[in-house]
Amino acid sequence: MKSDYLQLYKQQKKRTPLRLRKYDYAQAGAYFITVCTKDKEHLLGEITDGAMKENEFGTIARSCWEELPKHYRDIELDEFVVMPNHIHGIILNYNDDVGATHASPLLKRPRLGDMVGSFKSAVTKRINEIRATPGATIWQRNYYEHIIRNERGLNRIREYIHGNPLRWELDRENNQHTGVDEFDSWLSSEGKTTIKINK
Repeated sequence: MKSDYLQLYKQQKKRTPLRLRKYDYAQAGAYFITVCTKDKEHLLGEITDGAMKENEFGTIARSCWEELPKHYRDIELDEFVVMPNHIHGIILNYNDDVGATHASPLLKRPRLGDMVGSFKSAVTKRINEIRATPGATIWQRNYYEHIIRNERGLNRIREYIHGNPLRWELDRENNQHTGVDEFDSWLSSEGKTTIKINK
């Protein structure tokens, strides 16, 4: 990992399905991503004794995520987890001039949404081929993102992702959650900090 990348990550937004107006998602930064399955269906595996057991579809999701750096220059993947009905991951983008080579047409500056869209499309295609369900929707229409602003935040999110299976009963993406995860309150408060917007 590049030692000076944290100096680039000054912007932040609340974890919400709506993108931040006027923020340039093609610029260098560290992004925490959550993508949920349609209707939060437990499509990707199950939690057993605090551990995630990926099924065939979960393995496909992991594989497609891990392939992103093959398609986009100057990005690096950090912590990642497949959960029964969603994935969490961190994408590190080191350069404003990012280009795609395989997953989508070559673009001068693809945005975060281009990378997430490419991931979702690849997973959908592979799962639908296996299930013989062409055109079926796998993912919710949107996704959550959070722009990481500092090393403290990066480490907190890494810990959350790594420990997510152990906290499944508190996970707000779990339709049967039995409590509130303090991480959600922390993430919400992080998003209330004023940030500089590119015009």
